Amino acid sequence: MTTVRTVELPGVTLAYRESGRPDGPPLVLLHALGERAADWEPVLPDLAPDHHVYALDLRGHGDSGRTARYGLAEMREDVLAFLDALGLARVDLVGHSMGGVVAYLLAQAAPERVDRLVLEDIAALYPRPSSVPPEGADEPAHFDWAMVRAVKAQLDTPDPAWREGLARITARTLVVAGGATSHIPQERVAELARLVPDCRLVTIEAGHLVHRTRPAEYVAAVAPFLAP
Repeated sequence: MTTVRTVELPGVTLAYRESGRPDGPPLVLLHALGERAADWEPVLPDLAPDHHVYALDLRGHGDSGRTARYGLAEMREDVLAFLDALGLARVDLVGHSMGGVVAYLLAQAAPERVDRLVLEDIAALYPRPSSVPPEGADEPAHFDWAMVRAVKAQLDTPDPAWREGLARITARTLVVAGGATSHIPQERVAELARLVPDCRLVTIEAGHLVHRTRPAEYVAAVAPFLAP
């Protein structure tokens, strides 16, 4: 059974979906830009049947709060505050796309908090042509366009320290690449996997939305890695 909850954190209210075994090891799921916690439903509960799972709506997404300030560092700090608020000293962490960047920034900043790390179709970040949406874009119900503009601007001009910090990750890491039909440069995904010290790379020919497009193959790759 999945329960939808909220938690008050410094500066933002975060919504999350809680499921799995109450006494299982904690697993935190972080969605992509413009998605929400429910995006993980195609692979639950098979992804980690022995875990206690927390799927978050990151700030500016889903039922979480809209704020005046957005950024990947702010999202990282939200997740750390979430762990503290729920008393989760050490977790397994899964992130897709933007959520994967948040996940690896957390694993860099607080390596003692992450046991196993799964990064779905994430590249080592380099500057790229701007893809920021126009100011006049309408806001749909499930995310804030101001957040999209702020995060895309950071992804277009990433801090080089984010890439350099991959070497500080101590978590056992699995990178799941989406293959040739993904819009993410797969050579950059492979580079990220090389830069993380204890990391394995697996490719599933599914495009960028691996866990939604090929849920069975995704589970087959990730569930054994997360098994207690």
